[in-house]
Amino acid sequence: MSALAHVFEAEGLSTIVLASMKEVAERMMPPRTLYCEFPLGRPLGRPDDVELQLDVLNRALALLESDEPVFETYPLVIESEETPLACSIPPRFDASLPPAVDEAQGLRAAYDRSVEARGVTSVGRAIDADNVVDALDVLHQWAGGASWKETPLPGVITIAVCHDIRAYYSEAALELATGPAPGGRAVESWFYNETEAGKTMMAARAQLKEQDAPFPFWFYMAPAHR
Repeated sequence: MSALAHVFEAEGLSTIVLASMKEVAERMMPPRTLYCEFPLGRPLGRPDDVELQLDVLNRALALLESDEPVFETYPLVIESEETPLACSIPPRFDASLPPAVDEAQGLRAAYDRSVEARGVTSVGRAIDADNVVDALDVLHQWAGGASWKETPLPGVITIAVCHDIRAYYSEAALELATGPAPGGRAVESWFYNETEAGKTMMAARAQLKEQDAPFPFWFYMAPAHR
């Protein structure tokens, strides 16, 4: 949307961007931006809250009065109400291994059962299931400050590798989870908040940013709103 705003403005059309991802909007700098720290997919805030949604729209439309670039932040923050997936993670088996590596190995049987039952897997964009532990070992090293240039990641493309790790965990979790089928955000919340792999991935991402790695190389390792 931020890129399209520049295109439309160049053609003489005034635009307003309701941004959910601050870092992306700041980088792209559309002419008029209202950043709303709301759950992704809810640009106007809480469903059925007419008063709030009208206020967001009125504040956004007020930006049309500015002839200069303007970036404002909506004063209310709304936290996600998504409940993480309820899934028991196997206990540690080998304390000598990085926690995420040990965890991933412990989930392999559940992953295999899931693939056998469904006959298909989403893992394989950059690495296969056999390489997940190797990729997590590299992410563990990155999280500890290792150079991303000197410690290459299997599969090379960080976005695709991280996608495969998340898919591996999601498919294993669906085999282990109890209760009704969870929504996609519930699985995402479980991965990043409850698993060692998710925490390692986010720590590695932060370290790459500190090392001034190329923006796309680290930013899209996780959903942009994280």
